[in-house]
Amino acid sequence: MWLCSLLPALTLAFTGSVPGASLSGPTGWHLPGKSAHFNQPGDVVVGGSFSIFRFKTGPLFNFTVPPAGQASVIMSLWGYRVAQSFVFAVEEINRDGRLLPNLTLGFSIWNSGDSVAGALHETMALLTGWEEPVPNYECQLSPPRAALVGDTRSAVSIPMARLLGLYKFPQVSHSSTLASLSDKTQFPSFLRTVASDLTTSRAVAHLVVHFGWSWVGILAQDDDYGQQSSSLVTQELGEAGICIEFHLYVPSQQSLEKTEAIVREMGRCTATGIVVFLSNSNFQLILQGLLGHGIWGRVWVSGDTLHAVLALAVPGVSQLLQSSFSLLQHSSQVLGFPEYFARLHPAQTPEDMFTERFWEVTFGCTWPRRSPGPAGESSAAGGVRFCSGNESLRGREHPFQEVSKADIGYPAVYSIAHALQDLGACEHEHGDRTCADPRHFRPWQLLHSLRKVHFKTPDGTEIVFDANGDMVTKYDILQGQKTAEGLFHFVRIGVVNPQASSGERLMVQLMQEELQVPSSACSTSCAPGSSQILRQGAPHCCFDCSPCPEGQFADQRDMKQCLLCPGEQAPSQARDRCLPRPEAFLAFDEPLGLALASGALALAGLALLVLALFVRHRASAVVKASNRALSCVLLASLALCALCALLFLGRPSAASCLLRQSAFAVVFTVAVSSVLAKTLTVVLAFRATRPGDWLRVCLGPSASTAVVLGASSVQVILCGVWLATAPPFPDRDTASEPGHIVLQCQEGSGAAFYCVLGYLGLLAGGTFSVAFLARGLPATFNETKFLTFSMLLFCSVWTAFLPLYHSARGKATVAVEVFSILASTAGLLGGIFIPKCYIILLRPEQNALAGLRRGRWAERERQSEELRSRRLPRPWP
Repeated sequence: MWLCSLLPALTLAFTGSVPGASLSGPTGWHLPGKSAHFNQPGDVVVGGSFSIFRFKTGPLFNFTVPPAGQASVIMSLWGYRVAQSFVFAVEEINRDGRLLPNLTLGFSIWNSGDSVAGALHETMALLTGWEEPVPNYECQLSPPRAALVGDTRSAVSIPMARLLGLYKFPQVSHSSTLASLSDKTQFPSFLRTVASDLTTSRAVAHLVVHFGWSWVGILAQDDDYGQQSSSLVTQELGEAGICIEFHLYVPSQQSLEKTEAIVREMGRCTATGIVVFLSNSNFQLILQGLLGHGIWGRVWVSGDTLHAVLALAVPGVSQLLQSSFSLLQHSSQVLGFPEYFARLHPAQTPEDMFTERFWEVTFGCTWPRRSPGPAGESSAAGGVRFCSGNESLRGREHPFQEVSKADIGYPAVYSIAHALQDLGACEHEHGDRTCADPRHFRPWQLLHSLRKVHFKTPDGTEIVFDANGDMVTKYDILQGQKTAEGLFHFVRIGVVNPQASSGERLMVQLMQEELQVPSSACSTSCAPGSSQILRQGAPHCCFDCSPCPEGQFADQRDMKQCLLCPGEQAPSQARDRCLPRPEAFLAFDEPLGLALASGALALAGLALLVLALFVRHRASAVVKASNRALSCVLLASLALCALCALLFLGRPSAASCLLRQSAFAVVFTVAVSSVLAKTLTVVLAFRATRPGDWLRVCLGPSASTAVVLGASSVQVILCGVWLATAPPFPDRDTASEPGHIVLQCQEGSGAAFYCVLGYLGLLAGGTFSVAFLARGLPATFNETKFLTFSMLLFCSVWTAFLPLYHSARGKATVAVEVFSILASTAGLLGGIFIPKCYIILLRPEQNALAGLRRGRWAERERQSEELRSRRLPRPWP
């Protein structure tokens, strides 16, 4: 069985043979396009091709920056090591009798010349078995050709996959990553042991999202790889809300003029993070251009470490690659391969020109038979060092040995071997055409088995293909760092694991939680306490920051808009979080509450002093003339009016809420009805002038009592209905004061509350009208002027109260009502009783009966004088 491999001239541009193989083509340094291969016989043959586009990862990789111009040499050395991993895998499988017992794998390595024409020619030669292939003709070869491993570049693998797909011949690539190769309609027999660019691009996009970048640029190769990958990343970043400042395509054919224009465009852009989908040569040109223009501070993100590795061959470029990030397919080192490679020596296989050429490049010497002219003459004159054969690969460090994935051919060979094992172990069911003898099978039968393999290689790498023939794998995240000693190294900082991801989001896990990742944003991040205001005409990632308005907060960075706090919380002073609101009510210990409480107590004390004064001088003429009983009732009610204001102060409770409005309404109704009774008494006293007049009946004490009790009873009934149906209750007001929770009494029924106030207003209006109409009665016995003035003050206070009460908020509402209660109480007390107290205390002569008579006589004389002056005619001028 045979394994076949295509070896591009770019990576291993020389030909040779292994023991038992025949050479086709010239020996020595092989030119692209020439046919060269070597064979290793076996029961089944597998072919393969290798190139350098993937690297292995580890926790820490160190290497010294190489001189310029060594990139192509490094690639050739790497390609040879990849070919040796292919051979190592075949030999290891043949030594292990457990995997393919009684079956030996053979291999052939073919040179595609890194060209489409060369690849198609060698592929057809593999299929037909002839050096000069004839299409659709197959030489009856034994052993059978099983599969082909390769090629390295997607551009070469695509035409090969189209051709092999016609014959359903299995092809397993170790490095071709182009996303379109996942299309099984076009490429039905193509599989690969690497992830496609589709998965890698998604991983790059989600890494950018994980970094929190919002403003990035994209550099893409102007070919299938760059266009497909960058288009996918653009879509993924757009769905994540990340803006693309620029999306530039670099021509596949190198153009210094166009590269210069791209570098100038990048210099004008502000994005720090740049996602790269470029070939190695174009990436080096871009970096050289940035160095020439002095453009620094860019952070590169790539799905391939090759860019950074090969670009380091450019002097000074390591300064541009600080903190660059790249993704590498996670794998472990193949056990035994370093020791196998270290034992290689040209003397072991003198006919193998590959090993000899590798030896010359590695040790910088030339074999004597390769030097021009007579041996030792021109070579010595030219300073050429000859290879002695005493050199050894043991302990020899190859360029980028710790970062290059030189054993990528290993899992591809093992996947084919396991497919052969599964093919032989298949149960031969009736009509099952997919089962066959591993020594006699058709290619499509092996392809069917190859798609379903699921195993672990001896080094622990899990191999499984998805429905598109792509390998399911995870990525290591590497960050490029440069030490103080000038060594540039890659640090494994995390992993992207598509297998452990949920939904459409890939899981990105960093090993260093406090990793300092440079930011890439159009605008400075808005701190908590402010929100974003979009700039007109700019992408949504470009914005200005505006502080949150009063009553709102933003507890995270870059919030689109500020939020309202929950009902019983308020924003902090910085408006970056919500805090529990302090409770607010008109307390006794605060200045306003203390002033109102002191005023209420003083006013109640004054009313009681006046009451005591009236009780002490109850036999005096002034007290008797002002209806002694009604005056005492009025003074007592005024004292209670002042004291009921204290119910409005302090923390509201269920009891205080029930009492405050009802007590205020009833007590004030008693006071106003007492004033009404006094006014009616004075009016009736001057109207009832004839003996036996029915109006005299109304002048008795029972009539005044009936007025007071009747008017007060109506108010008591209204308050009773209010308290029985919808009583007031304590409430927490969160809307009046943004920073506080106002504790207040909710009135319960607004209609009942306004009925109570309306009745009190109606009673006060009636009292004022009666007093106003009686203001012209004789002044000696008439106190209606004082009653009119006091009721005018009362009505004025409560008329002003209504708009103030409705416009006030929070505890100011309580203060307005308490002030109105005290002001109206003071108006009644002062307007009615201060003149009487003045007479009692300071003018005692007017408080005697004689004084009242003299006052009455003087009043009559004044009225007579006014009457005479009206009757006398005016003298003629």
